[in-house]
Amino acid sequence: MAEVLAPEIKLPDPVEVSKAVSQIAERSQRLVSDFLQRQSAQNALALVENPGIGKAFLEMTQRLMADPFKLMEAQVGLWTQYVSLWQQGAAAMLGQRGADPLVRPARSDKRFKHEDWEHNALFDFIKQSYLLTSQWVQSTVAGVEGIDERTKKKLEFYTKQFVDALAPTNFAATNPEVIRTTLETGGENLLKGLTNLLEDLERGKGSLSIRMTDLTAFQPGVNIAATPGKVVFQNELMQLLQYSPSTESVYRKPLLIVPPWINKFYILDLREKNSFIKWWVDQGFTVFVISWVNPDASLSEMNFEDYVRLGTVAALDAIERETGEHEVNAAGYCLGGTLLATTLAYLAAIGDQRIRSATFFTTMLDFSQPGELEVFIDEEQISMLEKRMERDGFLDGSQMAGTFSMLRANDLIWSFFINNYLLGKEPFPFDLLYWNSDSTRMPAKMHSFYLRNMYQRNLVCKPGGITVLGQSLDLGKVTVPVYFISAIEDHIAPWKSTFMGTKLFGGPVKFVLGGSGHIAGIVNPPAGGKYGYWENDTLVEDPDAWLKAAQQHPGSWWTNWLGWVQPNAGEMIPARIPGYTLGALEDAPGSYVKAKLA
Repeated sequence: MAEVLAPEIKLPDPVEVSKAVSQIAERSQRLVSDFLQRQSAQNALALVENPGIGKAFLEMTQRLMADPFKLMEAQVGLWTQYVSLWQQGAAAMLGQRGADPLVRPARSDKRFKHEDWEHNALFDFIKQSYLLTSQWVQSTVAGVEGIDERTKKKLEFYTKQFVDALAPTNFAATNPEVIRTTLETGGENLLKGLTNLLEDLERGKGSLSIRMTDLTAFQPGVNIAATPGKVVFQNELMQLLQYSPSTESVYRKPLLIVPPWINKFYILDLREKNSFIKWWVDQGFTVFVISWVNPDASLSEMNFEDYVRLGTVAALDAIERETGEHEVNAAGYCLGGTLLATTLAYLAAIGDQRIRSATFFTTMLDFSQPGELEVFIDEEQISMLEKRMERDGFLDGSQMAGTFSMLRANDLIWSFFINNYLLGKEPFPFDLLYWNSDSTRMPAKMHSFYLRNMYQRNLVCKPGGITVLGQSLDLGKVTVPVYFISAIEDHIAPWKSTFMGTKLFGGPVKFVLGGSGHIAGIVNPPAGGKYGYWENDTLVEDPDAWLKAAQQHPGSWWTNWLGWVQPNAGEMIPARIPGYTLGALEDAPGSYVKAKLA
């Protein structure tokens, strides 16, 4: 322990401690009182755990107990490893280092980066004992036989959540960095951390809303989402933004971007150095983007086909009136890509050829293999969500954000828990995490349709599976050129799942695989020189075979897409002034994107 106690110990100021404790007690009492009043006033639905999860773990336990020999064998294996760890730890305590660790964290595991986890014998023992136990628990659960595949995935997912939550890094007494900071500050970090905890509970109205960044550091239209442009059209569901040209001439055919409605569009326009929109304006495109409204209960009846009618189709109508151009190139991001594909199928059904080419950013169209999100879309959980949406008229986007955070809990939950509450630090200003915290709502009727018909029933990829605006849809009738860009580390739209969408269209299809994940893999400007991408023009059935034969290129996929879309962009014409025909309603980024969750 000598290494741990090395920092100079600071004694706390009793006056400051008393003042802080008094303030904490007062805020805690007010928080509990407000929470109870809200529960009584709203007659709120009980926030109980999904009963299906409990049933799944009960079934697993019964099957484990039915084979005691196998369970005993697994326990003996863990005990043997612990004996070796005790021997190694005892030798290390006596200064006899040299043996290789029994277990090491994965290279991607950032939890144990503090030097004491490696060089202090006690904390090295704690680290290895945790890793051994967590691996044993997860392998034991994964090895249970006789459970259906969907239930097994749910068990493995929630088991990982459990072992991640119990990591020694998440507790003050077993985190060497927290111990050092506590000694150095006289415990001020823990008092500050408790204050941060209460602030997050107050902001979440009783639910813990962990701050990932400084929420006062950014303002759309000022230091993010600041690419010059105008709102040239709006209806109750969206505003259409047209961006000011930065070149003297532009391609004749405009570019329409359809973002997801779960998050705000400015993930593609954070700051100038990483703005997708700004880069495409600089390449000579007339760029339009849909900015979805942040709906409240008054829009609860908006359905998926309303997002086609008042969203993508209305945008195409407005662009044609504004520019005089009948054809556009279109791109959709994630759920926006699903909406774009639906629109393409609808336009094909009515003989409308206004979209000249379509690009899908990390977009699933075949939902038969949705990845880790599958654990959230069984009948019980969808029904529970529908009851909540029926009460409120919408689904709060923070709930979806929490779901996505669980897919990378150590990075997106526990790292901030440690930083904010145990170390008592303020989160670092980061534009991407500000955007991630700026959630939107989803109308009840639309979101229910999306969950059931896409994720649960997987109908959008089936000819005649869904009907929109009176038309039975078939993606096979879409013959325009299609470009897919996916990300190799994507947890939200796994690239092998998005790859299956390439088989659905009736025209030429190109698939490109970028590096990194769902966001960084797309927002990857050429100036950064990061990640690279894989390209293979031969679309085979097996995605692994496609990747094995693919050629890897350095840098950003943006330049690859530019070369692909240019032949469909038309000749160069004088640059267009935003709102020349329709008029400018307000400056970009518009008022819809600035609406915050209450």
